[in-house]
Amino acid sequence: MKVGLVCPYDLGAPGGVQDQVVRLSHWLTDAGHDAIVVGPGTDGPAGSVVLGSTVTVPANRSAVPVGLDPRMSSRLREALAGCDVVHVHEPLMPMVSLAAARMGEVPTVGTFHADPSATMRRALRLYRYPIRRALGRLDVITAVSTVASSAVPLDDPVEIIPNGVDIHAYRTGPKQPAAVAFLGRDDPRKGLSTLIEAWPAIRAANPDAELLVAGAHRDEAVEGVTWLGRVSEDDKIDVLARAEVFVAPNTGGESFGIILVEAMAAGCAVVASAIPAFTRVLAGAGVHVQPGDADGLGDAVARLLRDDTRRSELAERSRVRAQDFDGAVIARQYEAAYVKAIARHGR
Repeated sequence: MKVGLVCPYDLGAPGGVQDQVVRLSHWLTDAGHDAIVVGPGTDGPAGSVVLGSTVTVPANRSAVPVGLDPRMSSRLREALAGCDVVHVHEPLMPMVSLAAARMGEVPTVGTFHADPSATMRRALRLYRYPIRRALGRLDVITAVSTVASSAVPLDDPVEIIPNGVDIHAYRTGPKQPAAVAFLGRDDPRKGLSTLIEAWPAIRAANPDAELLVAGAHRDEAVEGVTWLGRVSEDDKIDVLARAEVFVAPNTGGESFGIILVEAMAAGCAVVASAIPAFTRVLAGAGVHVQPGDADGLGDAVARLLRDDTRRSELAERSRVRAQDFDGAVIARQYEAAYVKAIARHGR
């Protein structure tokens, strides 16, 4: 089938939703479908259709680049002409996704990705009935997690289809003894400051420990910490392959936790904050600590570095759990959603 994948965010900018949309297009193509990615921006991945320049607006405790030009609606229709199914990501996000969700001409699937902020949740409750009408033309509604589905103002159940990764792309070693990895922006909700606060205790208990910080850089020297800054995809895979322990000290605002899946696929033992999205992804295959608890985080990482048996057990459970998020598995789940949308459309 021909599937139009609609992304609300600038296709030329880095972002979790953009990454998942592009990955899904590849997985669907591998499964024999004709997948086209459409979204705002002036540059995008090969084969995608870009609709024009974007504006950065605040959303979900961050800032996102979206298209607000009304002319994008007509360009969107042209790009999606001939599609058997349209798959709209973040269907309430203007301008592109919201316009695609309201088209209604072809079977349409909508996917929610974010954990809305408290302000957004209040708005969703306040405008519950108009939002229901806006979503009324979607034939199937999915979310990447129960956290992402929790704010969708619908009575009907939302299907959960998680994010995925290319499991085969990740290597499980050789591991660098006592190597610990963090991957993420230096954003308060990513929890890097909590990890840096915990690091002296980890280092005192394990003098050979090295912390590899990928995705962020600070102009401060911390003993045993290597600041890698923004890394390429290949470098990210190398960091995860080297690390015995991966730490995700996020404070909240996460709807899924794709980096946990990547670390598990690379055979890392994972220590993560006990936020709902992370506990569901790990499903017992890691160690949890309370968000913002530097003492608890330091103790958990230090213990794991000293306990070879426990670390190996968790690494093996991680590798097994990661298989549930393989791209081919996720593509099959979306294929089923597309077939269901086609059957429901026009009833």
